[in-house]
This record gives sequence, C-alpha cells and structure tokens, in this order.
Amino acid sequence: MALWDRIKDSAQTMQTQLVARKNDLKSGAFRDASMAICALVAAADGTVDAAERRRVAQLIATNEVLRNFPADDLQRRFDGYLDKLAADFDFGRVAVLQEVGKAKKKPVEARAVIQIGIVIGGADGDFDATERALVREVCFALGIAPAEFDL
Repeated sequence: MALWDRIKDSAQTMQTQLVARKNDLKSGAFRDASMAICALVAAADGTVDAAERRRVAQLIATNEVLRNFPADDLQRRFDGYLDKLAADFDFGRVAVLQEVGKAKKKPVEARAVIQIGIVIGGADGDFDATERALVREVCFALGIAPAEFDL
C-alpha cells in the first residue's frame, strides 16, 4: 500500500474513533488542546500562510467531534494560537504546547487530541515529516508513546 493510502486510511480510522467518543470529548481542556494542536500542525514548518490558515479553519469547522463547541469560539482560539506562533515561532510553540498539556489529566482526551492532530495533518494528503515530528512532540507532552500512533 502506498504511503498516501496508509496516511489516508489512518486518518479515516482515527476520525471514526473520535466520532465514537464524541460524547466524552466536551471539556474545555480538550477544546483548547485540540485548537492548539491544529495551530501547531498548521504552522509545523515555522510559517503560517493565509491559505493554510483557511484550510485548517475549514477542517475544524466541519469536524464532527469539534461541533461539540461553538464554531466562533474554536476559530477565535485557533487564530489566537496561530498568532502566538506567527509572532515568535519558538516561544509560541512552548506556550501552545503548554495548552496541549492541559489534556494530559484525561487519557481519552489526550489520545483524542493526538488523533485530531493526525487527522488535520493528513487531511491534505501529505502528513509530512515536520508535521509527524510535531505530533510526536505533542505525544511526549501528553505522556503518550508516539508508537501508539505509528509515529
């Protein structure tokens, strides 16, 4: 199976798993960590262009699990995290990773945050090495072995 097909299948499987746990994923910590990982994946290469910002915002708006939260609230949080990353990527990354870390207390939510990152990263068909490395970093921040997600 080609790499793209494996990525696509993995992202679809993870989205299905997320939807199955949708009712368990309603906390503020999950919301904030999800928007933080979306921003981190969007800015994984150190830059955030307008097209990528719009693409990820669209993915957030149409994700069934994230519909547990008001779309305008998600957009505001996502934009805020992206602004931190755009202002100073290294400093912003530390601050945004701290937001992700808030989901560590609930293992179901922590794993769901990682799955959101993988779904967002693979949505364009290219879950590249930089995005994978960033999601691995999030795994460590959440105390979850990256191997659990084939990272």
